[in-house]
Amino acid sequence: MRLPFFKRAATFEHGIHPAYHKETGSLPIRRMAFAPRLIVPLSQHIGKPAVCCVNVGQEVVRGEVIATADGFVSLPVHAPATGVVEDIGVSLAANGKMVESITIRVYEADSQEVQVRTPRDVESLGKKELLEAIQQTGISGLGGATFPAHVKLNVPPETAIDTLVVNGAECEPFLTCDHRIMVERTQDLLRGIRFAMQASGAPRAVIGVEDNKPDAIAAIEAALPLDGTVTVKALETKYPQGAEDTIIYALLGREIPAGQRPASIGVLVNNVMTLAYLGRLLPAGEGIVERVLTVAGPAVEKPGNYIVPIGTPLRFLLEQVGAKSNASEIILGGPMMGMTISSLDVPVTKGTSGVLAFGRAQLPEEAPKVYSCIKCGECLKVCPKFLNPSQLGLLAAKREYEEMAERYNLDRCFECGCCSYVCPSHIPLVQQFRIAKAVNREKASAA
Repeated sequence: MRLPFFKRAATFEHGIHPAYHKETGSLPIRRMAFAPRLIVPLSQHIGKPAVCCVNVGQEVVRGEVIATADGFVSLPVHAPATGVVEDIGVSLAANGKMVESITIRVYEADSQEVQVRTPRDVESLGKKELLEAIQQTGISGLGGATFPAHVKLNVPPETAIDTLVVNGAECEPFLTCDHRIMVERTQDLLRGIRFAMQASGAPRAVIGVEDNKPDAIAAIEAALPLDGTVTVKALETKYPQGAEDTIIYALLGREIPAGQRPASIGVLVNNVMTLAYLGRLLPAGEGIVERVLTVAGPAVEKPGNYIVPIGTPLRFLLEQVGAKSNASEIILGGPMMGMTISSLDVPVTKGTSGVLAFGRAQLPEEAPKVYSCIKCGECLKVCPKFLNPSQLGLLAAKREYEEMAERYNLDRCFECGCCSYVCPSHIPLVQQFRIAKAVNREKASAA
């Protein structure tokens, strides 16, 4: 069910319409059991990793700080469960790197209530104190970007923000955790929006929600403040509607200049999950110890949206939802921009918005054969940044990475995957672009 046509208007040019598979959007949020052991990485965000402040053998209680922030662009880490520190060492992360982590053996008989909190009157705080309080929650971008929330809201004095854009598009197929947050935790969301406006100085906020979520739009409309400072607008259901550039254009008609951030045009963008947790944890004075995420896919027997403790190993999570024995590919995030993992021993982190499991029947028996570009132009028709993926791909094949950036605006690509999705020659364009960017970054840092 979608909104009536007369309520649908906001969108961007180009993009694609993949099969969305949003069946879990109608299922209420459920709580997942605690794993016997939680593996808590000290780096779950952009910036410097947290610094461990506990010892092996030490008992910790849920909500206690177990690693402190190492500077401004860093976040503390809180114990996701009451238990004992069993190990401090390196463990495997989803990106294949080994990262410093704290392993906690969970006390099975404990109630697992959050025991460490410092309630505060948020509205009485000055900007500096408010940003410090937000940092203490440990919240990073929960939509997957993992940028520390307090850093994003720390707007320089010379920059004026006139609009806070609240991203509720959730355009990735399968993912519905943002949808359920908007429906079930509407007051948390609006409270978090008010705190973000207070911190950034934005006088108004616009919530963008794709029109395949009419119940979320209705829930928000019913709770909006009467002063008109916060509004909600329906977006056309289209991928990648939730990208920063596209949602700003859809809602405000503004374009971000090349090489600039949204703040340069007076806009700040935050995900609905991030703001809902901000509204929930900040006044309570608690740290983030769990998050809502979507578990779905053809190889999952009990798909849905679950409250999952940070540090839960994926192996345990998939056992709880009845992952079928034929599950052969696991993706963290959505299928368009998510990450395929090679080990089930990696843990859920703050940035894990979804866990998707696919069986052998849904995957090709072998990788599709890659053919030469036939210059059909399909990639140009769908690129939301109006780039020429075909030309970029031809240059990538010749390793002309600098020319890709200098003449063809490679850096404006945000790797949405639309070009790869429509390419009839099965050229892995996005993967080529990522390699090109990495090589250019290495050259720039070495210069």
